[in-house]
Amino acid sequence: MKKIIFLIKLGKEGKLQITEPSDEISESYLKKSESHLESAKILLNSQKLEECVSMAYYGMYHILLALLFKCGIKSENHSASILILEELFKKKDLAQEIKFGKKERIDKQYYTDFKLTKPDCEDMIKRAERFIIEIKNIIKHLSQADSIALKEEMNDSLTENEKNVK
Repeated sequence: MKKIIFLIKLGKEGKLQITEPSDEISESYLKKSESHLESAKILLNSQKLEECVSMAYYGMYHILLALLFKCGIKSENHSASILILEELFKKKDLAQEIKFGKKERIDKQYYTDFKLTKPDCEDMIKRAERFIIEIKNIIKHLSQADSIALKEEMNDSLTENEKNVK
């Protein structure tokens, strides 16, 4: 129930919205995802390891946003987006991968007490590549009817639970 309350709160703040599905916005986030992954590889080759981790994560995050927009879900919160992947799409394994990427990005971006190696970054890039391929595959096989059904399920869940929370 705490997860739903979190999503309802974000909805009230305008950070989680049900919108019309958009192939155009989805495609824009797909391109952003590919650009960030490419940037991660360039940064790795330039020995910019901390930045490499961040870009690899953002490659993952933006492909997730592409999926959400494909279904008419606009999320401005990383944790909410991951929660939707896990709960609505029932992709717990993929959710765990992006949670790992998010933690790594936060650790490397905000803290200094770590040792980061080139193999660590190569692993992060491989994880991001696998994640992106998996999400692209979901998007590719998502019919318009599936997309609408997922959007409606999300909307119904938020609306129904909002009544129960009051």
